[in-house]
Amino acid sequence: MKITRIFAHRVDLPLHETTYKWSGGKSVTVFDSTIVGVETDTGLIGYGEVCPLGPFYLPAYAEGVRSGLRELGPHLIGEDPRELTKLNHRMDAALKGHPYVKSGIDIACWDILGQATGLPVCVLLGGRYGESVRLYRAISQEDPEIMAAKVAGYRAEGYTRFQLKVGGDPDLDIARIRAVRSILQPTDRLVADANTGWTQHDAVRVARAVRDVDVYIEQPCLTYEECLAVRRQTDHAFVLDENIDSLDVLLRARADLAADVVNLKISKLGGLTKTRQARDLCVSMGIAMTLEDSWGGDITTAAIAHLAHSTPEAYRFTSTDFNSYVTVSTAENAPQRVNGYMSAGTAPGLGIRPRLDVLGRRVVEVA
Repeated sequence: MKITRIFAHRVDLPLHETTYKWSGGKSVTVFDSTIVGVETDTGLIGYGEVCPLGPFYLPAYAEGVRSGLRELGPHLIGEDPRELTKLNHRMDAALKGHPYVKSGIDIACWDILGQATGLPVCVLLGGRYGESVRLYRAISQEDPEIMAAKVAGYRAEGYTRFQLKVGGDPDLDIARIRAVRSILQPTDRLVADANTGWTQHDAVRVARAVRDVDVYIEQPCLTYEECLAVRRQTDHAFVLDENIDSLDVLLRARADLAADVVNLKISKLGGLTKTRQARDLCVSMGIAMTLEDSWGGDITTAAIAHLAHSTPEAYRFTSTDFNSYVTVSTAENAPQRVNGYMSAGTAPGLGIRPRLDVLGRRVVEVA
């Protein structure tokens, strides 16, 4: 089997809540997503998706995905999409860095491998653990009472895990954490995600001010060293996200006892192949994970579901269903939330069927 064509569609994904806000005044109203297709000489076509959280969250941006595909695509024509490790070596040799560009291709090739073998991707990634995957809901940064009201609404829909967007004024963030925690049940989990927005001294101050509150502190500062300094001054469970971009950092975090949970984002690491490698390393080191991506729609949600469902439950902190945040559906048979959980499909590959009328014309085509 050989790759004969790589193509991409651009799709806008508006939000049900209109705007998504996080630290530093950053916000997005419409997400720019790239749906990547990989076509083979057997007629099989696999699909992936890459959707950066704007150009100011991670070193990634939407048009960069499409430009990168034009650069990388010609080097992959004629390669066997089922040979995932070899394919990733080829991508890394042809394009240094830019893991998010490679992610959609890698996901699409896993989709092809599943179709070729008649197996769902989660089985190929290690096996299906449990009946479903628990989800969290990210709560856009607002005034404390508004965020608490949103959490109450989503809790009524079945969510029991909440990621609160903080990283702003420390006093306001303290009020946000307390307001939301006060309406939750003891078994619910709350994560205060600063998205690198606090300075080190402010992060320590917030952590001390909510010492009596059951809350996880996530990525308080920009650098690993600052986060580690905060970690060493708090008793709260601690999550690292933006800094977790390689196996080297994971090993360093384990040696430093820098985190209790890490967030693994598929496109940040370069696709399912490399995220599986990081996932398996975390399992071997006893580190729990949030398994997710930067953003996306139906195809990203399917990839997340297969990755999470193939992860042992004891190390699966939570995941997310991005397709429930947006108003546009790009594929049929994508995982859907049911009472705060979702399940990976049982059909071969990712198990989705792209809605070609929604995808529109191809904006990238390499053959």
